[in-house]
Amino acid sequence: MKVLVCDDSILARSQMKDILEGIGEFEILEGKTGTEAVEIFKENKPDIAFLDIVMPDKNGIEAVKEIMEIDSDAKVVMASSIGNNKYLMAALEAGAVEFIQKPVDAIRVKEVLEKVLGGGF
Repeated sequence: MKVLVCDDSILARSQMKDILEGIGEFEILEGKTGTEAVEIFKENKPDIAFLDIVMPDKNGIEAVKEIMEIDSDAKVVMASSIGNNKYLMAALEAGAVEFIQKPVDAIRVKEVLEKVLGGGF
């Protein structure tokens, strides 16, 4: 199963990778900008993508919109330290299927994976 983790923070990407590796066996794809998220998604069609909202060159909400144009069934989860309802609503309206508050924790990531992908991961 392929998972895209896109965040401009190397620490946030590393934490998410560690959590995912503790949950199961995933092929983890990494990006650090919204543009990279879209390009990696286009090339690799991951089963699920975790995107930060605030990133250089293209924010996560813009990236979600573009990803949804590529694949309207894409499973995109927004992860952000900005716990603002405005951002949450914009992410969901753009096509995100779920939202995770940073700092992320293993229990929440596992809940989201089960909800979005079912138990077969």
